[in-house]
Amino acid sequence: MKAALYQGKGKIELTRLPDPECLPEGAVLQNVYASICGTDVAVYRHGTGLGHRITVGGEFGHEVCCRIKEVGARVEGLSLGDRVYPYPRLVTGDPAKAGTIGGFSELIGAPLVRDGIEVYRISDKISDRAAALIEPFTIGCRAARRAFPRQGEKAVVFGAGTIGAAAAIALKYFGCGKVLVSDPSEFRCSILQGLGFETCSDSGDMLLSAMKAYLGVAGGYRGETADADIIIDAAGADQILDFYQEHGKVDSRMVMVAVGNNVRSVDVLGMTFGQLALIGSGGYTPEDVRDVMAIMESGRWDVERLITHEYPWEQLEEAIQMAGRPDQALNVLIRYDK
Repeated sequence: MKAALYQGKGKIELTRLPDPECLPEGAVLQNVYASICGTDVAVYRHGTGLGHRITVGGEFGHEVCCRIKEVGARVEGLSLGDRVYPYPRLVTGDPAKAGTIGGFSELIGAPLVRDGIEVYRISDKISDRAAALIEPFTIGCRAARRAFPRQGEKAVVFGAGTIGAAAAIALKYFGCGKVLVSDPSEFRCSILQGLGFETCSDSGDMLLSAMKAYLGVAGGYRGETADADIIIDAAGADQILDFYQEHGKVDSRMVMVAVGNNVRSVDVLGMTFGQLALIGSGGYTPEDVRDVMAIMESGRWDVERLITHEYPWEQLEEAIQMAGRPDQALNVLIRYDK
């Protein structure tokens, strides 16, 4: 099979490896499309240690839509040719490999497959291209759920990448009334506008003014602020947490989903008297997978609009470089030619 091996900062080896064996209770999955994660870009640019346990010499990639190429004799309820979403935590039998299941290789070996556990059959209402976004959408959906949204609440999402867009869509799906998306990229903001979201720049006083104009005014620990019940950080910039501590509405919640490994300071007194909640969100659950599939099946949002570029597998390195250009790209797909 075709395989992509990470070989250190700025290096990817396109090679061939033996096809995985199809075990009696397992399957061999043929990748149809793979989406490029922001962490894939970060590790390509800066080296290991930034998340997803990508190792030098190992396969990587984890956002995929697949078809079953081979199925074991003891497998029930799944057939050759079924389109499936491989659940990264379980599909390889090793949860530690959730970020490195082999999405950038041609095939994935699954030692055990059960519908709704290791893999999820994909509805005919979801296209192959949209299905490649299921995994990042589960991350965004989980972040939205961790905000404990209530009907009619107002929210701001920082970051107009795939996860930020997914969080914004999930917040609306869960009942939020107004959702504002903030990002410095005019290119990405224009795509979110096409999905029906209000957007703004994420710089300083302009940001707070835009939030007040769209969401209204409320009381904060340090005075008048924007009426935002929920803040989701899907960008990872240090100043977002600082902004929330300075301008968070009383009794609001901030969810941090962007991956970062730096230590940040928190004003505990201000958080306490401002009744501000800081919530972490990492990973996803089967509940999130089911909600994402329901969102995609509903047709309320054309999630394929988030896909700005598509490359053949042979151009993986070029694709990863493009995925790291927020002024030109949002979601970038790898296509496995049939």
